[in-house]
Amino acid sequence: MSSRPAIPIEVQREVLFEARHRCAVCCEPTPLERAHIRPWSESQDHAVANLIALCANCHTRADDERWGIAVLRRYKQNPCALAAHAMPSMSPEQKAMVDFVIAMNPDAMTEIQRQRFVSMAAAYAGVPLQAVRLEAVLPANSSLVRLSTSRETAQRLIDGFCQSDPLLRAFFDDFEIMSVEPSPNPPSSRSATDISERGLETLITDWLTERNGYQQGRNEDYDRDHAVDLAKLLAFITATQPKAAEMLELGQDGPKRMQFLHRLQGEVTKRGVIDVLRRGVKHGPVDVVLFYGSPTPGNTKAEELFRANLFSVTRQLRYSKDESQLSLDLCIFINGLPVATFELKNRLTKQTVEDAVQQYKRDRNPKELLFQFGRSMVHFAVDDQEARMCTHLKGKDSWFLPFNKGFNDGAGNPPNPDGIKTDYLWKDILTKAGLTDIIENYAQIVEETDDKGRKTKPKQVFPRYHQLAVVRGLLADVRASGIGKRYLIQHSAGSGKSNSIAWLAHQLVGLENDGKTLLDSVIVVTDRRVLDKQIRNTIKQFAQVAATVGHAEHSGDLRRFLREGKRIIISTVQKFPFILDEIGDEHRGNRFAIIIDEAHSSQGSRTSAKMNIALSEHGGEDDEETFEDQINRIIESRKMLANASYFAFTATPKNKTLELFGETAPAGDKVRHKPFHSYTMKQAIQERFILDVLANYTPVETYYRLMKTVEDDPQFDTAKAKKKLRRYVESHDHAIRCKAEIMVDHFHDQVIAKRKIGGQARAMVVCGSIARAIQYYHAFDVYLRERKSPCRAIVAFSGEHEDGGQKVTEATLNGFPSSQIEKKFQTDPYRFLIVADKFQTGYDEPLLHTMYVDKILSDIKAVQTLSRLNRAHPQKADTFVLDFVNDADSIRDAFSDYYRTTILSEETDPNKLHDLKAALDGHQVYAWPQVEQLAQLFLGGADRDKLDPILDACVAVYNSHLNEDAQVDFKGKAKAFVRTYQFLASILSFPNPRWEMLSIFLNFLIPKLPAPVEEDLSKGILEAIDMESYRNEVKEAMKLSLPDEDAEIDPVPADGGGRKPEPELDRLSNIIKAFNDQFGSIEWKDADRIRQVIAEEIPAKVAADKAYQNAIKNSDKAAARLEHDRALQQVVIGMLADQTELFKQFSDNASFKKWLADTIFNLTYEDEAA
Repeated sequence: MSSRPAIPIEVQREVLFEARHRCAVCCEPTPLERAHIRPWSESQDHAVANLIALCANCHTRADDERWGIAVLRRYKQNPCALAAHAMPSMSPEQKAMVDFVIAMNPDAMTEIQRQRFVSMAAAYAGVPLQAVRLEAVLPANSSLVRLSTSRETAQRLIDGFCQSDPLLRAFFDDFEIMSVEPSPNPPSSRSATDISERGLETLITDWLTERNGYQQGRNEDYDRDHAVDLAKLLAFITATQPKAAEMLELGQDGPKRMQFLHRLQGEVTKRGVIDVLRRGVKHGPVDVVLFYGSPTPGNTKAEELFRANLFSVTRQLRYSKDESQLSLDLCIFINGLPVATFELKNRLTKQTVEDAVQQYKRDRNPKELLFQFGRSMVHFAVDDQEARMCTHLKGKDSWFLPFNKGFNDGAGNPPNPDGIKTDYLWKDILTKAGLTDIIENYAQIVEETDDKGRKTKPKQVFPRYHQLAVVRGLLADVRASGIGKRYLIQHSAGSGKSNSIAWLAHQLVGLENDGKTLLDSVIVVTDRRVLDKQIRNTIKQFAQVAATVGHAEHSGDLRRFLREGKRIIISTVQKFPFILDEIGDEHRGNRFAIIIDEAHSSQGSRTSAKMNIALSEHGGEDDEETFEDQINRIIESRKMLANASYFAFTATPKNKTLELFGETAPAGDKVRHKPFHSYTMKQAIQERFILDVLANYTPVETYYRLMKTVEDDPQFDTAKAKKKLRRYVESHDHAIRCKAEIMVDHFHDQVIAKRKIGGQARAMVVCGSIARAIQYYHAFDVYLRERKSPCRAIVAFSGEHEDGGQKVTEATLNGFPSSQIEKKFQTDPYRFLIVADKFQTGYDEPLLHTMYVDKILSDIKAVQTLSRLNRAHPQKADTFVLDFVNDADSIRDAFSDYYRTTILSEETDPNKLHDLKAALDGHQVYAWPQVEQLAQLFLGGADRDKLDPILDACVAVYNSHLNEDAQVDFKGKAKAFVRTYQFLASILSFPNPRWEMLSIFLNFLIPKLPAPVEEDLSKGILEAIDMESYRNEVKEAMKLSLPDEDAEIDPVPADGGGRKPEPELDRLSNIIKAFNDQFGSIEWKDADRIRQVIAEEIPAKVAADKAYQNAIKNSDKAAARLEHDRALQQVVIGMLADQTELFKQFSDNASFKKWLADTIFNLTYEDEAA
């Protein structure tokens, strides 16, 4: 028979390490023996899992006393060296710190290596493991590992290195030790502040146990086979459900208890710990409750049961079933079930939250039972400044999201005068009430289905900090203030508005005050299908969806849902007013919450009035009401309802939205309006929830020359002619082809070739018209085939349009139904989406990476359009915008209003309505009795033929008594009055019947007023010109920086009127010349260099001229211009040798000289004067 092979050295080392170089039973140090748990004669197994470190005495006892496999495995899983928790008590004089410098990158030192280092130090010194503590791993040439221990132990380690003890080298053979010496900062005689990770761990644990009623968990109580704190689980069930505990024989370590634990583990695996806590576990004949939720006020029994819940925190939890004995900084349990794990770091020891994240990704195996999906609600990485969270550990693919309050409208946390920045986590979030609220109302596992009805992978949802803050803040304010307030929530794209709205809707339904339900129904107005789905998913966690949620799509639905007791009713903006007509009188006394998704002031219009009449307590008509009563009722109906609370969510609030829903903030003699809560674009970008679409913004300059094709030189309206010429050039087939080639080539070379988004990136082409979108579609199709590219384009527009003499739709061009565009765009070969007023708002496609813009964009349209690119994707690191039309300044200005919190500078002045009415009355188009008569007839339900004679008489006066300027002024002011009154009527604190009557009258009169006859003096210009040359030049990509300050926007303008503009006529040749001059028709040999000289060098040299500077400071603008022109002449002459071409144009081309002089003066005078 062959002899037994030797145990491999690597295995021996692992067995010694897991026992921390002590006997696993009695803690005796070396010499140690490696004993087989299952005898070699039976197992023939030298694996680490079958070996245990024992001293000779314990090895003999184990054999003689027949301890057996179970006992030895228990000691292996919980060796003696790890069973004791406390570091031996030492006075400050006895303590010391010792620094090891080792040849290793500190960031590369894993948790296992750190534990091994401490173990080796204790083993070499011959002291218990708890007598040595790791304080820090710092960069110092390589790595500085700082240990704290007793003075004797520290000296023993230093002496071993200085004496080149081979035993020390053997113990630390995994680490190349370069030096060992005392720490330069030994502890003082006074107790020093603990700045280590363990100090933060102590801070959190002490707060939870001493201030919040948590219990301290013990490592020996943790059952690694089932990932539960067994002692706490059994104690909770025994105390609250003694009969169940007796039936399950939980007091005995026998088969029945094991069967229950297996059943519990299986249910957590299948349903997740959240649902198991909410609904408990059924096991045989027993229903086991595992968590008692928040008690209703006054319910003594429920309060007692809630107090029976065991909230506990365990430090340095040794979770691993294998031999590594890895530990976790903190774990939170409720009744023995883990709900949150923590890795802690401290910046004072050069370890940050990012190190904690990397520790989860690198050292926390997602196959370990504790870290499997659904086993815990959330995993937190925390340091003293920031916190991050993850709901599904996937190794290096784990996605950690910020869980911070935000600071200065950006990422991070504000300074905390009462503690460290992240203490809200344990002082607020982890309180018993706070954690219970999350379990009951927020956390969930969502299972969805795809378009084919197949289930997708489940995902676990845990609220982000701002979502908790806004929903809790809104609920608290409604409880305190009652029904009838308005709330504006400015939450950026990427903020998770769908979840926030769903959580708010669900909790508003159950909101109570003094035992009374505050709301009868919650109405959600949205156009997003994803929000409908999210609300259903949220409600499904707590109640039957069919009994709670209704989607009002047809006439009669809303009335039926209210009658059936549906608590949440979802409708679209378009259908909502018509559905509200169906509400019966019995519902007008009910109390409602109206949640408006993506609110953009739609509630200030006639839609709002119709909605408010339907829901208002005073909305019903009275058979005996007078004309005055009718007017007053309509005025009241326009106001925001007293029996409804409004919650408006938007990322980009307009002025109307702010004034309707924002909170008032008096500032001197003005009243500003601001959001109730904001999560800004700045914070979303900094926290990487969305991408910065302005980080790679590239403008494209266009140069072209037009020529006259007729012999004569007719005159045209200059302004209109230039607009037509620009449209002609940009839509010319040659121009479209040139731009299409730039787009396609760029996408292939810079996007596909660089495998953006893992090779899945898509692009959108934004067009200014349907006709141009169709042109681009054909140009893309031709050029992609010429390139032999596999990519194809999709075109998107509404309705029918003529193309090549026949009517086409997007479906006929694409070859598939319009409803499939979004799904087709996600699959190859489709990589380009060419759009005309479609998919520019509300379209969320994470694969969209690049946007090509050939449309004028400004204000909110620019923000909404470019923001289609900002949706995050795990493989999406950047975006790209190539803009053929707009300039960087206009795009920057558009985004500036919404980068941080948006504030209304002042309220709309209702006195402007007095001013507008006085101006309208002054034109004498109508007499006041006519206004009253028409309003009375209309409200009395008179036939149409009774209204027209009054209106026609007024139109006759308008045509005969007003000249063209007066007609323009009257019609403009009439429109301004109607627009302003419809908005202000919903928020005015006082009624004005005359304004209401005039609004009714003007609404009928305006459509009958003919527009002033205006001859198109630019007609025929396109037939008289042709394009001689055209080229594009892509400029360098730039990052557009936005101002880091709150933006103020002005209130709704109440101006109107004016006069008809006089056309400015000029000859065709002059118009073409000016057009070519303006848009760069000079063919420079080195255009890039010329532009640099003009844009940078010349302005700098002119601005430096002393006489010109003196004129700016001490003279008027005219005198400064004279000095400027002199200085410019000298600068250009000075460039004669290097810039001969520019000098020749300046000398010979009068128009170029004038343009250059005007440009440089405007640049330099404004800069210096400012």
